[in-house]
Amino acid sequence: MERDTRRRREEPDRYPPRRRKNKRSPVSSSMMYIVLVCAVSVVLAAVCWSLGNDVLALNKESTSATITVNDENDFGSVADQLKGNDIIKHKGLFKLFASLTGGKDKIAQGTYVVNSDMDYRALLNSMSSNSASRKEISVTITEGQTVKQIFELLEKEGVSTVEKLEDVAANHDYAFSFLQDIPLGDPTRLEGYLFPDTYNFYMGEDAKYVINKMLVNFDSKVDDTVRQKISESGYSIREILTIASMIEKETDGTDRTTIASVIYNRLNNPGASTAGYLQIDATIQYVLPEGKIVQESDYQGVDSPYNTYKNKGLPPGPIANPGMESITAALNPQSTNYYYYALGDDHLHHFFSSYAEHQAFLNS
Repeated sequence: MERDTRRRREEPDRYPPRRRKNKRSPVSSSMMYIVLVCAVSVVLAAVCWSLGNDVLALNKESTSATITVNDENDFGSVADQLKGNDIIKHKGLFKLFASLTGGKDKIAQGTYVVNSDMDYRALLNSMSSNSASRKEISVTITEGQTVKQIFELLEKEGVSTVEKLEDVAANHDYAFSFLQDIPLGDPTRLEGYLFPDTYNFYMGEDAKYVINKMLVNFDSKVDDTVRQKISESGYSIREILTIASMIEKETDGTDRTTIASVIYNRLNNPGASTAGYLQIDATIQYVLPEGKIVQESDYQGVDSPYNTYKNKGLPPGPIANPGMESITAALNPQSTNYYYYALGDDHLHHFFSSYAEHQAFLNS
């Protein structure tokens, strides 16, 4: 027994002793956790601070911008404009706020002036239909302008676009008695009814309301008294407007009732030398490409119902939008025996009873 014990002692250890692992101090782990929590808290606080400042319009650099809403259903473009003009910083947050508060549904077409001092709620309210931030512009429609020219002017002034105006002019069924017999489908159906005047429009206004404002004005100017006179004339409102539009395009400013007399003399006396042809250059001009001037070759060369050299009587409709003076002249023509007129070197019209007198003046 003793021998075995000595032998066992003399044999070296087969397995080296294990090293003890260094245990991390509990205090060190706690410190790292605290630091991590603090860092995350700082980041979250910074983010919340930025988001809160944006929502409440705090600590922002003061700036303003003009925002145009072309389509109230395209809220993304509104948020893009606000972000691009530094009115807001967080586009996604603004869209979320608008959806949750119902402010998105308040947005209306138009052009608005907003600034970075407005919080999210104020921004949404400022782009609504009854907002005081909507930009207004004064536009003057002059006598004798056509529907096409009026729409181009309105687009130039930022009120609406030609495309939108033509669409509603052609296809919206406006509830006015004077339009009921005019078929839909063509924007020129409103020719003669867009009353010349100075209007205040919202920039970016709904095209339907823009046209309605002009039609309401026409309805108020061509009132019951005027319509009674039209009824007594034996002509329809559209026919009187057609005559008035030709007067408007032909007048030198002083001779409306005299030009009216020439038109009626030709209409009412088809057996005269003019044979019922009005022969008014302005009716041909109406269908020519913009910028092209009427040439003598157009008298027979232009194939259109508006060519009053080839077609007897009135053209199909007005060739412009006449003012009240020309409408009044169409209802109260001067009593004359004139069938012809020509513009002289004095920039005034001269009137003649016979073709010979007319030609003699031209040759002189």
